[in-house]
Order: sequence, then structure tokens, then C-alpha cells
Amino acid sequence: MKKRWTSLLSLAILSYLTLSLFAPHTCLPVSESYIKANQNKWLEKASRHENNGWICIHIEGTPFQRGFQRGFLTAGEIQQFLKTITHVLEFKTGKEIDFFIDKANKLFKHKVSREYATELKGMVAGMQAAGKDVNYEQMLFMNAFIDLWWYWWPKEKESLSSGCSAFIATGDATSDGQIVMAHNSWSRYVLLRFCNIIVDIAPDKGHRILMQTWGPCIYSATDFFITGAGLVGTETTIGGFNGFEKKGTPVFERARRAMQYADNIDQWARIMIKNNNGAYANSWLIGNINTGQIARLELGLKHHSLEKKTNGWFSGSNIPENIKLLRQETDASYDDIRETSVARRERFKQLFKKHYGRIDTEIAKQMLADHYDLYLKKQNPSSRTICGHMELDDGSVPGSRGAYIPGGAIDGKVLDSNLAKKWTILARWGSSCDIGFDAEKFLQHHTQYDWLKDHLENLPAHDWITVSFEKEK
Repeated sequence: MKKRWTSLLSLAILSYLTLSLFAPHTCLPVSESYIKANQNKWLEKASRHENNGWICIHIEGTPFQRGFQRGFLTAGEIQQFLKTITHVLEFKTGKEIDFFIDKANKLFKHKVSREYATELKGMVAGMQAAGKDVNYEQMLFMNAFIDLWWYWWPKEKESLSSGCSAFIATGDATSDGQIVMAHNSWSRYVLLRFCNIIVDIAPDKGHRILMQTWGPCIYSATDFFITGAGLVGTETTIGGFNGFEKKGTPVFERARRAMQYADNIDQWARIMIKNNNGAYANSWLIGNINTGQIARLELGLKHHSLEKKTNGWFSGSNIPENIKLLRQETDASYDDIRETSVARRERFKQLFKKHYGRIDTEIAKQMLADHYDLYLKKQNPSSRTICGHMELDDGSVPGSRGAYIPGGAIDGKVLDSNLAKKWTILARWGSSCDIGFDAEKFLQHHTQYDWLKDHLENLPAHDWITVSFEKEK
């Protein structure tokens, strides 16, 4: 009997702790009067500046304080993101936005930890203080839109999921033996234009984070980051993926927790793998600047693999190397060179053979801007090039994503170990190359996209800039 009561007590304590950690609480955790009395003090610790298309912000403090700062400083951008994603979602699915907001809250409200739920509520309060009308349910949806739209809504996941080209190199592959990492973000320009935010987060607990992020997301979502533990990371989405587990933990919770609390690569991987829901199935490229080790975590729903090395490189082009993951969880081709993921993977092999032992940040920039079409064997910016330009691709090559799609690579980010130690990244907005995107001219020639007229904007190619924050404040 004593053992039974002990077991019941243990179960009760475990249940209480679980409910405390993942408490949905829809009301704000602090009063309106408390917010008004303290908001100026919170905002004095935060900052925002703009540079060549990027919005660079610093936030710090408790979950509610840093959320308030983020919401207040980017209130206009978050409101516009919600307006645009509402328009695109309703056109693409025929469903009202409230359908997706309701579904996001039913699926994820009880799976967000108290810390990050409080940060989201701080963002709501910050936006409201800036005069923007938003609620917690909408904020949760905007953070979970990748889980929901690309994976829970499976009919749209292939046409709407992102691409991306990336690599990480170390040891005898680089010019000084240290880590070099590079990434460009691919997707439809109409929504990807909201990932021009670089945020420096100094939380009251866990590691500091410097990351590119998308709209109001508390994690990166585009994934290029440095952490106070000395970890650097990026990823490319696994194309043609078909798994989702609605009982799992959403990716924005896992990815943010991994950045904030992992001390090393193994801990980072464990956090991502535990209770994985399959959303944002990625080839994650992770490095430890303290040891020079790099790793690739290919994370599906049923299958995953973690490879590590201290000499060499890993690349990402939206196709996994893990054969079980490839064959059992995707419908992707491994060897059809007409496919964008295959063409870019093979082009990375050529470039690393050419530059091996000399890889540095300048060569990394060149690689991100590469326009060599491996299938056509010529310079031809298209859906098959590392610097992707789907808007220039006529779709005539079988296996292309389609004809004249307004999407592709919208940026470039590069770092090495020395830059990461200085809390610095090199970034370019608008394109990885010099081409850019003229929305007005595009819509004149491609009237099938008239439905995007009020939402598609110009993306001129800016110069590379250095984004740096003081590591300690």
C-alpha cells in the first residue's frame, strides 16, 4: 500500500510539473498597469537599427520583457506579416485564416513551455503598446505556421516549403583550419521578405543567441545562428517530406530551446530529436567553434542520423543522405540531375573540390552566388543553381519546380569561427548575387500572379554588410 501511495504521489508531482512547464494561460502574466509602469525601463535596454535591408535588434531580460521589446520594436513588420500570410493562405487553401489560427491553438497551445508562452505574450503586449491590434492566438499561429501549413496541411507542403543552399566546413577544408559556414534562404518572395530580421537575444537564463529570424518567430525559422555556448548552425529543408505527428512538440519550441540551452552538439541534437513532430524536417549543419567539430543532423520523423567530423565539410540542398529517411519518408529523387536538390548537391561537390583547403568567408560568398546550372552545363540562374532564381526559370527542363515562380534565394549569410567569437556575421539582403528582384516588372510580364499585386515587393540586391553586437552587455 505504501508503494502504491508513493507511486501515486510521484505521478501527481510529475503531472503538476508538466502542467506548470507547459501552461497555456491565455491571459497576460502581468497586469496592464505594471506594463505601463515598466515599459520605458524595458525599452531602454533594447535597440533597433536598419542597414542595407536588414533590421537589427537587441532584446534582453526575462521572457516577458524580451518579448515586449521584440513586439514593440517590430510591431509594424509583424502586423504586415500577418496581413500577408492571411492573404496568401486564403488564396492557396480556400480556408479563412481563423481556421488555421484555431487549428494552431488546438494543436500547439498545450505544447508551448511556460517560458516561451510568456515570451509570446510579451510580444503581444509590446505590439499593443505600439498601437497594433494582435492577440495571443494569432501570435501562436504565426510562430507555428511552418508546422501547420507546410506539414499539417500536406497538400500544400511541397509547393510552399522553402529551399535553401548551405554548407559548413572545418579543418583541412578551410584556409585556417577553423569553421566556415554559409547559407541562403529560399522560398516565395512574398513571405520570405519578412526574414530580414537579425536579433540578438540576451535571456535571463540560458545562452545568448544571435540569429536571423522570420517575422514574429521566437526561433530562427530561416536558421542561421550563433549561441553563447560556441555553437553555430544552419539548415536546409528536406524536400518532398511526408511525415507529421500532431502529438509531438512544435519545431519553434524545440529549435529555440536547443539554441538557448544546449552546451554542445550532442545536447543540441537531443533536444531537437526528443518528441519530434516531423515539422521542418531538415538537414541541420552545426559547428562548435571551441573544438572545431562540425556535424550534420538529418532529422525526419521516423529516421534520423548524426554525423560528425573535424576535417572536411557538409552541404545542404534539400535532399538527405540518410537512405532510410530518403526512401521511406520522402518522394525525392537522389540522382536526377534535373532536380534542383540534386543539381545543387553535385555543384557543391565541384566547388569544394576546386576550393578545398582555401575555404574562407570570401570564397563562401562566391559559392552562395554561384549560377552554374549543372544540367545545362552553363551559367544560367534558375531553380537548379545554388543562388536560386525560380522567377527566371521557364520550367522547360523536366523536373523543374514550375515556370516563372516568384521565389528563390533572398539573402546570404556567412561566418567563420573568428567572427562568431566576436558575435558577428556577414550578411547580404535581396539576393546572394547582384540580380535582385523587380516586383513591378515581374508582374507586368506574368499576370498570372496578379493576386500578389498588393503584397509582392521589390527586393534589390544590397551590398554585404557586417552585423555585430557587443557580446556582453
